[in-house]
Amino acid sequence: MPAPPLVAVENLVRRYPLPAAPFGRRRHVAAVDGVNLTIAPGRSLGIVGESGSGKSTLARLVMALERPDAGTVRFRGTDLFALPPDELRRMRRGFQMVFQDPYGSLDPRQRVERIVAEPLDVAEPQLTRRERADRVAEMLAAVGLSADAATRYPHEFSGGQRQRIALARALITAPDLIVADEPVSALDVSVQAQVLNLLMDLQETRGVTYLFISHNLAVVEHVADDVAVMYRGRIVEQGPAAELFSAPAHPYTRALVEAVPDLSSFDGAGSHPPATDADADVEADSESGCPFAPRCPRARAVCRSERPRLREIAPGRAAACHFPGE
Repeated sequence: MPAPPLVAVENLVRRYPLPAAPFGRRRHVAAVDGVNLTIAPGRSLGIVGESGSGKSTLARLVMALERPDAGTVRFRGTDLFALPPDELRRMRRGFQMVFQDPYGSLDPRQRVERIVAEPLDVAEPQLTRRERADRVAEMLAAVGLSADAATRYPHEFSGGQRQRIALARALITAPDLIVADEPVSALDVSVQAQVLNLLMDLQETRGVTYLFISHNLAVVEHVADDVAVMYRGRIVEQGPAAELFSAPAHPYTRALVEAVPDLSSFDGAGSHPPATDADADVEADSESGCPFAPRCPRARAVCRSERPRLREIAPGRAAACHFPGE
């Protein structure tokens, strides 16, 4: 019998108000619109999609940094948004976050020892000063930094080293889940590889579960067991990473995959992703029809009149498309 999911997201919705037009009713945009997903212990789920698809909003909701307008986020079976503030604070030792900007997420006025030990203020306030220092040294060693890094400030490190410090801070409470929101997008390619390999090593040695968010498909394919593709706040395709990237079923996923540059076949003339109008769907009716229909090269009448639901199209694969895989 499979283990219960570590994270279960059900019908999650988060809307933000738009500026009201003169004499018009106030409008809202759904950054996350009815998302359902689960993550099994020890697995990695990658969330991909273009800018504005709702990936970072989903990350903040899973971390309970924002409250949803509807839906639930369950961690180890507990609804995070039903907890009193004190209980939620204690629960946070089980899930931590790594942010996109490794420098902006670290307090430049604090030494690394203080930065890495900060989560212990809430999770384990009874620790002595020596015990805290030992835990910091252990975490720095786990992410490949020397013990003397504890006495230095963030500006004394490279970008990759700063992201390692952020990982050490996330790991110090021994969390089951790490939510990584674009954790390598601000790093050089060679440093990206180092951090990604570190993430995979930590999963193997510590059994960490990841929710890994990125717009870079190659990065997600490298670290994720499963992938969910988001478009305009909804999941439009989901499945094992290898299968999804090798044979995308949704036309939006296919467009993302085909837009990845292939330098091996570059002939000097340049290559172009499939022709889709990125702005065509801004004013599309979100209540009826497929949201991707205005950009879809194979849209039909039913696509514009009936919203497709996310449904199973093969074992372990799901897509929100009337004609998946065509």
